[in-house]
Amino acid sequence: MADTTLTIIPRRICVELLSENNVGRIAVIENGYPVVLPVNYRLVQAEQQTLIAVRTRPDNVIDRAGPPVAFEIDGIDAYHRTGWSVLVRGKLHHMIDAERRSRPGLLDPQSWVHGDRDAWLLIEPESITGRRLSTADTEWAFHIRAYL
Repeated sequence: MADTTLTIIPRRICVELLSENNVGRIAVIENGYPVVLPVNYRLVQAEQQTLIAVRTRPDNVIDRAGPPVAFEIDGIDAYHRTGWSVLVRGKLHHMIDAERRSRPGLLDPQSWVHGDRDAWLLIEPESITGRRLSTADTEWAFHIRAYL
């Protein structure tokens, strides 16, 4: 097995990874226990502020959540045992109608699930951190098993 290295991803790269993806997981507290749910999202860069926009069903677990939340995305290569993870910790805010109408395309995460997705939320990050697991193994990208 190759040696693995865990490194910190700089904030700037974490934000780039957030902008290149659109599916993540939001962690909220419900009845005293953490709940982690997949969501579509959109990274919003506005006025030197980074926000994460999420749409969900009104009055569901995410819509009822209190302000403190965590949000995570990652990329994993199980074969090579490498990957990365970006963690956002911050406050969840409900958008008001005027805010949605002022920047409709910019704030819409375009949910994969159709239907009643009228609860629009923003995560205001307090911290954005990331880690990358790398290996020194430089195995040829086209493994011999691909030809058997």
